[in-house]
Amino acid sequence: MKTLLTLVAVLVAWCCPGAEADRRGAEVVVVYNTAVAESKSVADHYAKSRNVPAEQVLGMKMPDRETISRQEYREFIEQPLRKEIEQRKWIEFASEIQRASAAAPGTIVKRPVHATIRYLVLCYGVPLKIAPDSSITERLPEGTKPEFRRNEAAVDNELCLLPRDPKLQQLSGILPNPFAGVSNSTWLNPTNGLLLVARVDGPSPAVARGLVDKALFAEQHGLWGRGYFDARGALDTNYAIGDVWIQGAAAIAKQVGFETILDTNSATFPASFPMSHIALYMGWYDTSVSGPFTLPRVEFMPGAFAYHLYSYSAPTLRGTQHWVTTLLDKGATCTFGYVDEPYLQGTVNLAAFLGLWIRGLTFGEAAYGAMSVLSWQTTVIGDPLYRPFGKDAAELHKELLSHKSPLVEWSVLRAINQNILAGDPKAKFIIMLERDPVTRSSAVLQEKLAEFYQADNQFIDAADTYLAAWKLSRSPMQRLRIALELQRTLTLLGREAKAVELLEALLRENPDYPDKADIYRRLIPMLRKLGKNPEADRYQSEMDRLSPPPPAPKPAAEANKP
Repeated sequence: MKTLLTLVAVLVAWCCPGAEADRRGAEVVVVYNTAVAESKSVADHYAKSRNVPAEQVLGMKMPDRETISRQEYREFIEQPLRKEIEQRKWIEFASEIQRASAAAPGTIVKRPVHATIRYLVLCYGVPLKIAPDSSITERLPEGTKPEFRRNEAAVDNELCLLPRDPKLQQLSGILPNPFAGVSNSTWLNPTNGLLLVARVDGPSPAVARGLVDKALFAEQHGLWGRGYFDARGALDTNYAIGDVWIQGAAAIAKQVGFETILDTNSATFPASFPMSHIALYMGWYDTSVSGPFTLPRVEFMPGAFAYHLYSYSAPTLRGTQHWVTTLLDKGATCTFGYVDEPYLQGTVNLAAFLGLWIRGLTFGEAAYGAMSVLSWQTTVIGDPLYRPFGKDAAELHKELLSHKSPLVEWSVLRAINQNILAGDPKAKFIIMLERDPVTRSSAVLQEKLAEFYQADNQFIDAADTYLAAWKLSRSPMQRLRIALELQRTLTLLGREAKAVELLEALLRENPDYPDKADIYRRLIPMLRKLGKNPEADRYQSEMDRLSPPPPAPKPAAEANKP
């Protein structure tokens, strides 16, 4: 074990060991809607889980609707909440004179000078979106584009500005976020005009309650698994920044040792893509839920962050037809979404978010440090205190070992990946994995060892190790990925009979596999080589049935038209 602990010491860079101790629930106000029966149960569960003082759990009567008018927002949410905050001195204000300018006369405003809270948690049942209001007329800077003259907004993204005097707020358009890129979390404070607002919400109260449970698990045991990043290869300069963010986030995940898959094709991951052990997912720009996320089961790890960049990813949090609700319903722990069209420059900078989060900031801090604009369309969903990278990595590894946790395999894997990036040869880790007892019982480490053998052209060892990993794995998606890779290796070695046996087992295990035609294409030449033509003909017939027919030829006269 000495070797492993030396390796894991590299991983201290994940977190921020010198950061101020997490004060947890004392900095949180939890808000629920008394008009929604389940809202209080979600609030109570969150408050109990995070040790939020009872007096910081507020029930307020609000409309029982996700979309409300600007007047309803003021009357039922903003003004009552501001009153409670001031009366309870969670934020203290001082009056000062705002001098006159060419744009506005002088006035007296309230400025926040002290705060005991930093977070506001909105629970299931609190309205989500403020509808546009045509009666609002405000002067905007000359040249402001029509799309940025709107005044609808996410409730969260307006409430984050609650510490600011309402006389100074402009409701139309966007507010550039002065905290974008800030890595010092102490700046993200009501005394600087910002509340960190997130919601513990989702398609059902059970899903909402589960967000804090999974966050707490990952804080204690680590956020482990694989990172999937689905860029588009966008060449259009209007969209290129989205790819820059996603590819930047992938580079950060790889740097800290995640098994990282970056796809740069214009199409998104197909449903047949074997997406196992998801710790991180970032993709764009499908209008409807697509790919692996359409399957009945998605293999999210506890604490997983999942996000699909689409303008209308969260117009509602009820039902499961939209990206945000689907990701939450399938097991993601936290995400971002947009209640209305934000335009690309109004979305979250994913590379900035992941960089801040991995440095040890909370989910809420990293989210607001990565937003380019406020008073706009973003909703932050998940426990804002969630801090999976807050523990020293070497200490976490020791804890996993002492508790004989099966998650230790991921700690070893991440350390290996970081050391290889630092320049250590793969041969060193082949020897280590061959000798370490953790490897023998780990499908994750056996798969990694097989990859090393494959890269080193040790195909017999690769085949044997892939087979061992396949037998050990309890993850259907990992078994699928291993089976497809093992089939290629067996075919290369001339072991077609074993490869056929493997693929037929794959079909039995996955009767609803979305790309059976691909499996049939692999099987047919191997079966013919083995002299099993009837079986090959049967698969050929099935493949023909599943394949789309070729386009009908054009009539000769039409074909000759210029």
